[in-house]
Amino acid sequence: MYRKGKLYFRYGTMGSAKTAMLLTTAYNFEERDMDYICMKPVIDTRESKNVIRSRIGIERECRWIYPATNLYEFVRELYRTEHRVVEWFLIDEAQFLSEQQVDQLSRVVDDFGCNVICYGLRTDFQSHMFEGSRRLFEIADTIDEIKSTCNCGRKTIINARIDANGNFVQEGAQVEIGGNDRYVAVCRKCWRNKRIEQSRRDSLPFADIDHETEECTSCN
Repeated sequence: MYRKGKLYFRYGTMGSAKTAMLLTTAYNFEERDMDYICMKPVIDTRESKNVIRSRIGIERECRWIYPATNLYEFVRELYRTEHRVVEWFLIDEAQFLSEQQVDQLSRVVDDFGCNVICYGLRTDFQSHMFEGSRRLFEIADTIDEIKSTCNCGRKTIINARIDANGNFVQEGAQVEIGGNDRYVAVCRKCWRNKRIEQSRRDSLPFADIDHETEECTSCN
């Protein structure tokens, strides 16, 4: 293969329009009659059918990526059976890929000359990197940040997990699928301040709470 492909990683926090950008790119490729395939890890179970759907309501059919899927073999089988070398692969929720699957995508780029664009999160709700994202940072040819803004005006960095009361959740499994009801994107300072606020509130002894309440009553 003499084509030159690239492995791209485009990352951002939740709500930064990553999926909308993927779907817009797919639409543009279709308009230009370019060969592409949309794919997505099956771990995202919010959809009952194989589609990539944006929060703004647009969607497109995709192929599932299972934990056992060998992406290099998938592309090689396409070439073997259909004599098809796909020009562009668009991967949503790339943070859920395994390290091995990211390496397989890099081989697809190097051996077949395909272009692969991976869209995903950088870190989880505890600010730790996902496996797939870490590997993409290590070996991607091009890395682009899709920026969004916190309520305070700073750049969002943290995908904070929240409970039913809007409190930040600090423990739990790394992967828990959810939307606006479970996650909110915030800057590092707001994430830290909120956690400190919750910690202080939870650690207040009842005596102090009663005392503060009495003082407030007397002030009134």
